[in-house]
Amino acid sequence: MNEAQPKTADDLFRFLDDLGIQHSTKRHEPVFTVAESVSLRDEIPGGHTKNLFVKDKKDNYFLLTVEEHATVDLKTVHQVIGAASKVSFGKPEKLMEYLGVIPGAVTALGAINDTGGNVKVIIDEELMAFDVINCHPLSNDATTSIGSKDLLRFMEATGHEPLVLKVTA
Repeated sequence: MNEAQPKTADDLFRFLDDLGIQHSTKRHEPVFTVAESVSLRDEIPGGHTKNLFVKDKKDNYFLLTVEEHATVDLKTVHQVIGAASKVSFGKPEKLMEYLGVIPGAVTALGAINDTGGNVKVIIDEELMAFDVINCHPLSNDATTSIGSKDLLRFMEATGHEPLVLKVTA
């Protein structure tokens, strides 16, 4: 269990800076769903994400990061990601414990808080076609833009082997 306080957006930005990763962040009203965030598309170019925090019956946790309009079949995705069984959504308490975020703010950048390596991060290969990927910076009142290759570097620096797989329908 991670007893430390979750890292903040400022901690995240310092981490990215220390890695030499370029990033930019735009503040906005909190958004909890992809539908609520659509109005930001004209202001923030690049690939926008949808993130699913799921677990299998053996309590193995996965973060699926996909393009915002992509469809993930929760009945079959376990076969692609190496889960022990079909997956279901993880509980908010585990989301906070492992990734340091609340529902509505789920983000690949939450890997910075998963110091115990409890979550397997999977990025959909179609999302990687974008040069720039947009993620919440640990809260849903801002969007951080980062290069797709830099997102993979970030994952590695947090101790997560970034798996790029075709998880969307």
